[in-house]
Amino acid sequence: MGAIVDGLVGISQYLPEIKKSEKEIPFSQKMIWTIFALVIFLVMSKIMLFGLASGVGQNEDLATAQLLLASEIGTIITAGIGPIVMASIFLQLFLGAQILKLDIHAPEGRAKFQQLQKILAVLLCFIEAFIYVAGGLIVPSPGMLWLVVLQIAFGSLILLYLDELVSKYGIGSGISLFIAAGVSAGLFWNVFRFPIGEILQGGIIYNFIFESPGNWILLLPLLGVLAIFLAVVFAEGMHVNIPITMGYKGTGGRYPVKFLYVSNMPVILAMALFMNLRLYSLFLQKVPIVGQVFDFLAWATMMPSIGNNQLFQAVNTGGGSLIAGLVIQGVTDATMAALAQGLVYLVMLSLACVVFGWFWVQMGNQSTEAVAAQLERSGMQIPGFRRDKRVIEKVLERYIPPITILGSIFVALLAGTGDFVLAGIASGTGILLTVGIVYRFYEEIAKTQQEMLSKVLGKMS
Repeated sequence: MGAIVDGLVGISQYLPEIKKSEKEIPFSQKMIWTIFALVIFLVMSKIMLFGLASGVGQNEDLATAQLLLASEIGTIITAGIGPIVMASIFLQLFLGAQILKLDIHAPEGRAKFQQLQKILAVLLCFIEAFIYVAGGLIVPSPGMLWLVVLQIAFGSLILLYLDELVSKYGIGSGISLFIAAGVSAGLFWNVFRFPIGEILQGGIIYNFIFESPGNWILLLPLLGVLAIFLAVVFAEGMHVNIPITMGYKGTGGRYPVKFLYVSNMPVILAMALFMNLRLYSLFLQKVPIVGQVFDFLAWATMMPSIGNNQLFQAVNTGGGSLIAGLVIQGVTDATMAALAQGLVYLVMLSLACVVFGWFWVQMGNQSTEAVAAQLERSGMQIPGFRRDKRVIEKVLERYIPPITILGSIFVALLAGTGDFVLAGIASGTGILLTVGIVYRFYEEIAKTQQEMLSKVLGKMS
């Protein structure tokens, strides 16, 4: 296996790469590069594929999930960031199963992991592009199959390098930026759009004022968005302070461990996995046994919805949220079946988020071993104990693993219950990710400005 890894790492060196700047990048330039990447992404989301016969195949569930993968089925970014995220998921699973043996705590091991992830993402761009066509979601004209596949793959490749550009020259992560942009645009459109004859129905606000005055159920998604926003902001402020000192008699301080220690990455990875399971189930549905297994996995990881009622017809959607369906239709066989599926969905989402949360902590240099080593190198120690990395690790073990698990379950439950309220209009998972992304984007901007201010004051003193 080691020879294969070294061979793939060697091949990855021939792939184009955006070099990291050797100089410090000014904040204004970071904003310019970030906005540039965002504009390119938005333009690509409007470029339709050339060579389609009958447009886009119909699959409402995948159409909902595409927001979370920054994709727009039928355009050049049909696959979106799916190949990039799935490459990370596959490698994390290989590491957990000991199929891939890399020391991700060492700089060399992390570098190899990133190189493997890039070359796997490139391969998946072409594989997933073919699956979209073979699964019937994209219908090419006769003789245009491979041209359509290449266009889809090319779109994901551009997003791969835009993500790399933002990570090295912009602010935050390109993946997070694209998700936030897609979710925000979709929510704004569903809430504020105006009707155009019989072509387009109005959004939530228009229907609440003109079509169904006083129907407060129409505003349920907006209340859900507000609730998720407040929950995320509140949780972002929760943390545990671990006492530390500089040396034996040094100045005392605290090392904060945030409740959302894993941020929102576990949800991104979990939802990408769920979406791809459903995509692969379409491709493998005629394969004996394997197709049945993927059908079950697709059902277990599918967000439940209830359609064909007045609320969802009013907002021009094909499916509806579980909560609104229960309010309108009451207890029926359909609502009970959807509720049972919803419970299975929550369990699967929670388990996936815990697994990916643990992997993310290990890969992000945030494990107890990594943090203990960082504190020891900085001359820190736990007051009342001798200065020893093993002692620091033992203390951190009381906090980091439990918070990783609890934080992962929290974001999973918040995303899942949000989906129950917002389905058919927006995505609870998407709103959760967007709020978390914007919050961290604000933190990064504030941190950058604080560093600039410190340097200015340092020159003046």
